[in-house]
Amino acid sequence: MPLKPDNCTIIIFGAHSDLAARKLFPSLYELALWGNLPDEYRIIAVGRSSLSHEEFRQKVYEKMAVFFPKNVQDEAALASFFARLFYVGVDFTRKEEYHALYKEIMEGGAALAASHNLLFYLATPPALAPVIVRNLDHAGLGEKDASCAGWRKIIVEKPYGSNLQTARELNTVIGEVFHEDRIFRIDHYLGKETVQNIMVFRFSNGIFEPLWNRNNIATVAITIAEDFGIRDRGAFYEEAGLLRDIIQNHALQLLASVAMEPPVDFSADSVRDEKAKLLRSIRPVTPGNIGGVVVLGQYEGYRAEKNVAPDSTVETFAAIKFFVDNWRWKDVPFFVKAGKNLAETVTEIVITFKCPPQNYFGPAESCCYTANQVILRIQPEETIAIKFGAKRPGEALITDPVFMKFDYKTSFSEVGLTPYHRLLLDAMAGDQMNFIRQDSVEYSWAIIDAIREAARTKPPASYPVHSWGPESVQAIYS
Repeated sequence: MPLKPDNCTIIIFGAHSDLAARKLFPSLYELALWGNLPDEYRIIAVGRSSLSHEEFRQKVYEKMAVFFPKNVQDEAALASFFARLFYVGVDFTRKEEYHALYKEIMEGGAALAASHNLLFYLATPPALAPVIVRNLDHAGLGEKDASCAGWRKIIVEKPYGSNLQTARELNTVIGEVFHEDRIFRIDHYLGKETVQNIMVFRFSNGIFEPLWNRNNIATVAITIAEDFGIRDRGAFYEEAGLLRDIIQNHALQLLASVAMEPPVDFSADSVRDEKAKLLRSIRPVTPGNIGGVVVLGQYEGYRAEKNVAPDSTVETFAAIKFFVDNWRWKDVPFFVKAGKNLAETVTEIVITFKCPPQNYFGPAESCCYTANQVILRIQPEETIAIKFGAKRPGEALITDPVFMKFDYKTSFSEVGLTPYHRLLLDAMAGDQMNFIRQDSVEYSWAIIDAIREAARTKPPASYPVHSWGPESVQAIYS
């Protein structure tokens, strides 16, 4: 078992959010149950409403009973966890109200040792992040405060701004209060076992590492598909759209993990250096080339969703052909496809290798049917499959594609941590490997801003629910 983090207090802004109810409080409870949290810890939930500690604990219990009924069966464990869970009502925009939070943190009674090390988690809308950070600084809770006796860190949820300009402004504000090595920009995809395994698969296997380049790989395809719509997130989606919700973070981080150069070592800084260099190498989309590399779509019925404008032109689907202009990947297309209300829910990366120079076992065009592939399935299954050609039984020499598959669940007896378990522990320990650095955020936004500007006068194409997007999407695969 890894060493426990330092004694600390975890302060969660957005205590009533869906994220806090479904992910943060259940994850922290399980980490406490498994003995992964420090000996002395406190959790202070911060919300706008006025509640007592007991009233808030009851609300957390009710949500956990709905989402994770098995977790509420151990009454002793729950009582121990709730004894360390506290609530403070604060209007996030009023700096004078943060003094009540300061008092609750610093006068923690028996858990005073936990008050020196503070981990702030902003489970709030992105627009509130600068306001909260400035008010923390005003209340003497910032990491650069002269009276700080221990460490102070902050976890910021995506999206980090709404474009390159706002991302830079947010980075500036947070950077005035916290040093970069204390800022944890979270993307839960980076905490998934299968995403973390991409680098291990690439760099620890001699049969793949020498082939991972333009000489041997024909295409890379990344798919992030969901078979449901926006659900109750109409207001958010009208403001964000799929490019900013999925492509700017999840998709580009997956692309960077697949295509980055080998780091000089596996420290957080070295790995993030290579990811940043990869993102900087992506060829910009311009109004002149967008027709051949970008297709945006909107599912039928989107405009009838709650809190959606009847004439909305927000995209719920995107297919993009990226090119990485560096020595390793020159002219290799990276196809990224993501969307809502598609044919199935799946996240996967498919690396397709080039065909042999001559096909002895069928017509030349049959290579597209039997081409070697590595398929990294991230969800719903967690698998790695290798596709190759094999002779079909019988007298004729006919090649069929077959698969060898590795499955995490059947291959390992250990139960891995969920992304939020892992990332919460990483932040407490100060390990930034699986968090996004400032420069990568800005490179990603530059890519998305260029696409949005190039597509500004072209409304998204309509596509049927439970399809694979607009018919025009096939054009970018040519």
